[in-house]
Amino acid sequence: MPPRKDRKGLNEASGFLPTELLRTAEPIPVAPAKPAPETKHHDGHRDRLRDRFAEAGATALADYELLELVLFRSIPRRDVKPIAKALLQRFGTLEDVLNAPTHLLQEVDGMGRSSALDLRIIAALLQRAIRSGLRSREVLSSWSAVIDYCYAAMAHETREQFRVLFLDKKNALIADEVQQTGTVDHTPVYPREIIRRALELSACALVLVHNHPSGDPSPSNADIEMTKIIVDTCRPLGITVHDHLIIGRNGHTSFKSLRLM
Repeated sequence: MPPRKDRKGLNEASGFLPTELLRTAEPIPVAPAKPAPETKHHDGHRDRLRDRFAEAGATALADYELLELVLFRSIPRRDVKPIAKALLQRFGTLEDVLNAPTHLLQEVDGMGRSSALDLRIIAALLQRAIRSGLRSREVLSSWSAVIDYCYAAMAHETREQFRVLFLDKKNALIADEVQQTGTVDHTPVYPREIIRRALELSACALVLVHNHPSGDPSPSNADIEMTKIIVDTCRPLGITVHDHLIIGRNGHTSFKSLRLM
């Protein structure tokens, strides 16, 4: 027979507690609901800034805002506007920020090694993009692009570099090589090594380039004498030296324009 129900409550077989126990039972604690995650101001700012860039392009953004767009990915959980402004205040221009040494970038509050490297990667990418464009064009007819590339590659170096652009018979770029790296105010140059490399590459013409870390691109007497030696050495071999450029942060000098060669 099925168990008989008790008027005061269902029996144990029903699976329910008697009514008396229900009245005296302790209330079951309920965990408080978790508050909704706080939306930080800079989260919405990031979306708005990306939207402005997507809709209006870079011209609609200030320099610090373009820097913010880059830093968003490097520094995902922090307001990067103060960092971007601090970078520009420390180094001066976007170009100077991108070309600043990694260890100096890291001295700015909020910048770590990863974010500093990201900026240096962008600078390297820009240099490669300009140089790749030169390979498919006649260099002498793209002289402004040559200047832009040399400036991007060398103007912010802290030591002197001497590089050579090796050109074929159509004056297209074969190779761009740093021949020597020196001190803050001197680079040893070996004309014999330049000639040897030109012959290896079957180059018909050269553009000589070096930088002045001081920022002043004015040629020294040693620069003028060294250029004359290289030109005189190349001439009997049928190799033309089109120009010698000195690159500084404050501009550039062309030996050909100054009639120094």
